Amino acid sequence: MGIEIINEPNTTTSWPMMNVTERYKAVDPELAEGTGPIGFDWLKDFYVTAYHRLRDADKGALPADKAVVFHDGFDIEQWKDFMRGDDGKLAPEFENVVLDTHQYLMTAEMMGCPQTVEGYDDFVRNTYAPMIAEISEYFPVIVGEWCLFNSVGCGVDTHGGQSVLNGEEGAQVETLTAEQKRSLYQGVAESQLAAWSKGSGFYYWNYKLLTDTVNTPGWIGWDAWDLGRCIAQDWFPVQK
Repeated sequence: MGIEIINEPNTTTSWPMMNVTERYKAVDPELAEGTGPIGFDWLKDFYVTAYHRLRDADKGALPADKAVVFHDGFDIEQWKDFMRGDDGKLAPEFENVVLDTHQYLMTAEMMGCPQTVEGYDDFVRNTYAPMIAEISEYFPVIVGEWCLFNSVGCGVDTHGGQSVLNGEEGAQVETLTAEQKRSLYQGVAESQLAAWSKGSGFYYWNYKLLTDTVNTPGWIGWDAWDLGRCIAQDWFPVQK
């Protein structure tokens, strides 16, 4: 399809929301000294430079039928004036560019979404869906990462998708019955699929998950990241 310039640049929007230095402890604190978020002005310049290098005919250009994809840096509102000409349309020098946005229920939780079935449904329908529809007027939009994962399915507040790897203690026993889980996940699948249909496509993260969420303590609910398991457990509506 094309090449994405960089995955999930951690920007001035996402840095405080994710509490990065606490969430991802530095292996070497001395080397990490001064680490900080990426500003959007810098990121936009980086993307434009990268675009021109990818399309450079003297350097084995990426053909125009292959997209140059850029990630929104967790702030989709930043890109309405990006790559625009004087007429407000995409400038002629840019061709076949696609915006990638990663939208998760765990991110919605970090943004204040109630950790309830109704809360997820409302947030997806009234925040994510119109957001994707609006930005699609400026660029083709793909939801390059999403899944059914949420704290209700885990039985504990995951604080935005943090696991035992971040020092969070997961639930030791299931808090939902099999039928309750099926209802939860089918519901959030339906609302998210409807929202992503406002754009140009989507990619589920992930097809396979190597973590044994059944026998390894603290991982209850994390199998919702695994599309294969979601389909096998009738959580995800299979497209005919």
